[in-house]
Amino acid sequence: MKQQNYSNHARYVIGYHIVAFFTLLIFIIGSIRGFLNSSEDNLYVSSLLVLIGFILLLIFFYLRIFALKAQDRAIRAEEKLRYFILTGKTLSNNITTKQIVALRFAPDEEFVSLVEKTEKENLSENDIKKLIKSWKADTYRV
Repeated sequence: MKQQNYSNHARYVIGYHIVAFFTLLIFIIGSIRGFLNSSEDNLYVSSLLVLIGFILLLIFFYLRIFALKAQDRAIRAEEKLRYFILTGKTLSNNITTKQIVALRFAPDEEFVSLVEKTEKENLSENDIKKLIKSWKADTYRV
């Protein structure tokens, strides 16, 4: 696997992000076409297919959101512990979860100073990632 850095740290699962999404999109488009071309005999069934398509779309997005929220909570706990180990102090509540998630890529040598800079300047997650000199890979997040 290539060395992880700012330009390649985003991760996509082809089966989920591409195949499942476009298959679902085709299903929704097909079910809408079927609904628009349906007769009275199959109007109920075709409307159910459209409904199922949108329910599946909601499930598709919420599965991703829920998994990321759980990972964010774990990352937040890990980084708060790391900050405490490195400084003996608790991490400020002014730093958002998104900022903490971005800070996880910083090695211990850069972490504390980046936390302080983030708190003072309210850096975005993108700005934090760009400031990291020696990238610490996170290959477990999907």
